[in-house]
Amino acid sequence: MTATIRPADRSDIPALADLIEEIERFYGATEIQPPDERRTQIEEALFGSPPLAAALVVEDENGTLAGLAAYSFLWPATGTTHSLFLKELYLRETLRQQGVGARLMAELHAIAAARPRCSRMEWMTDRSNPAARTFYESLGFAELDGKIVYRVGASAG
Repeated sequence: MTATIRPADRSDIPALADLIEEIERFYGATEIQPPDERRTQIEEALFGSPPLAAALVVEDENGTLAGLAAYSFLWPATGTTHSLFLKELYLRETLRQQGVGARLMAELHAIAAARPRCSRMEWMTDRSNPAARTFYESLGFAELDGKIVYRVGASAG
């Protein structure tokens, strides 16, 4: 199957909202944000001033949005450099095991390499996601020890 990878644009917002709902369900969410709220938040995150994030999208051979890689730049990384942080990489089942994920990772690496003073690319995956772990290992990436992830809601006091 042929797939096209390109930066997200405003016309992708409705399809991204649907894809993000699919991602939420993939991770087991049972309460899903209303579609209008999702579309508004996508527009603010990707196209606000300043944007909070960027995304590459994947279109299948029919032009249907079937994947995304959402990322941001974080500072500081090493010294005063910054890093490209991959927050989400997701492909619909129809595009898995076809090299599209590897192409996405290569495109992200190229974006990081082209950005002045970007010293690395980083991401996380769940320990309970063996498919993702196997995918990253197949690309030659090793899991790192040493970091513990903490999370708290913004409204927690």
